[in-house]
Amino acid sequence: MNKRVLLSGLAVFILWALLDFIIHGLILRSAYASTPSLWRPMAEMKMGLMYVTVFIAAMVFASLYGFVGNKNLRTGLKFGLLYGIGVGVGMGYGTYSVMPIPYYMALT
Repeated sequence: MNKRVLLSGLAVFILWALLDFIIHGLILRSAYASTPSLWRPMAEMKMGLMYVTVFIAAMVFASLYGFVGNKNLRTGLKFGLLYGIGVGVGMGYGTYSVMPIPYYMALT
């Protein structure tokens, strides 16, 4: 893995973690509070494991972008948007299909 991909992956990891905090910690806070039986209590959350999975996903994202030929802002934005839609829809609606989470959570 070259230095550029590693640094890009670290930047994506930091932004991803920040967005996770905004989305899950702020925007969806009331939705999580309304469905406490679905989630571990905060004391039992495995946050270290969560950060490891986000780090791996960020490194895969940066590595995949490394294979893109024409690297520019437009290509990067399209790549990020498509990756985000693919992962977001898969996680949101995939979870909605097997857990009784509110639709708002799946959509967000």
